[in-house]
Amino acid sequence: MRADRRIARRIALSLLARLRCGELTIVDEQGRRLTVGEGAPRALVQVRSPALWTALRHGSRGLAEAYRDGHWESPDLVAVGRVAALNAGALDRWRRWLAPLRVPLQALRGIRVRNTQARSARAIASHYDLGDELFEAMLDETMTYSTAYFKAPQMTLAEGARAKLELICEDLELGREDHVLEIGGGWGSFALHAAATRGARVTTTTISRRQYERARAQVRAAGLEGQVNVLFQDYRELCGRYEKLVSIEMIEAVGARDLGTYFARCSELLSERGTMLLEAIVIDDRAYAVEKASRSFIRTHIFPGGCLPSREVIARCLARHTDMSMVAMRDLTPHYVETLRRWRARFERARHLDELGFDERFRRLWRLYLAYCEAGFTERRISVVQMLLAKPRWRAAQPPRVLRGARRAAMV
Repeated sequence: MRADRRIARRIALSLLARLRCGELTIVDEQGRRLTVGEGAPRALVQVRSPALWTALRHGSRGLAEAYRDGHWESPDLVAVGRVAALNAGALDRWRRWLAPLRVPLQALRGIRVRNTQARSARAIASHYDLGDELFEAMLDETMTYSTAYFKAPQMTLAEGARAKLELICEDLELGREDHVLEIGGGWGSFALHAAATRGARVTTTTISRRQYERARAQVRAAGLEGQVNVLFQDYRELCGRYEKLVSIEMIEAVGARDLGTYFARCSELLSERGTMLLEAIVIDDRAYAVEKASRSFIRTHIFPGGCLPSREVIARCLARHTDMSMVAMRDLTPHYVETLRRWRARFERARHLDELGFDERFRRLWRLYLAYCEAGFTERRISVVQMLLAKPRWRAAQPPRVLRGARRAAMV
């Protein structure tokens, strides 16, 4: 083994020896076994190449790239991710200690990667324009690329997706008299559901060309052209005033430096009696500061330019950049664990992806992406929440339904 790899291996194993939660067994490239930590969850990593050790210097990005390139295997990727998530707090403390040394670099990086409209369009295209066939293989027929809501374990993925869309319609009390704006409309599942089941008018926007074209085709096929208007526009270009606004798992693509701009624009687009339903994947408040400037696996290879906000950051943005208040919140995190489990199962069954140009390295990267996210939600390193935000003159005749249903919705 090369000297740099021996040193990298020694450093990696010394850090792994500090695991306090869960158990990790490593079978190295020579067949030697080492077990660190104890208790559940229990994970196994089989090292196929000593190149893994030097890759680990780059954190989650290096781990993912090494898996993509076949340098390690595991019979249970979710278990590996769960052990990592459970022990991430110690690493966060170490990274916070080093933060003052990294401030100048982070400042320069923040300037360089600010999400201009052109940069946002390129970042979105790199993920969502990979091809509808990929997402058709992974998602259900509604093409809802956000958490489902499983009121009962026997529900199908499509039923869970529609149940979540119905929750949003109930929380906003949508009806025929409403015109709702959706920022980040995906392939149109919410717009189609709200128009078809509630008779509402919907203006929905995306900056993915493939999503825009498919959503328009779906609206035409459903005969809803008079109710649904699909726009190909950045949220910063939108105009008008709406009583109700929806944004479903779009905020993660906004970027840390533009969160204030995003919330300010949402507030400007709402009338004084308006309400907004925000569904967001959020990271633990204690991890946000060190994650926002990192070059992690997800931010490098899956969602370029993205950044998960935290609850604290959202509250701060609301106070500083809007006149909106949070009036209720629902936690759907357990439902995302099940959603990702089902997406991953569908992805694994899609044997035709190679024929569509998605080679083995791509499939390995996305297999790890889905398992990594499932592990993060399982151990609540990340969560998904729905927040009902209201303008100053909004008044509820009764407690918001999102609040009254919170306990039930948190259970799978």
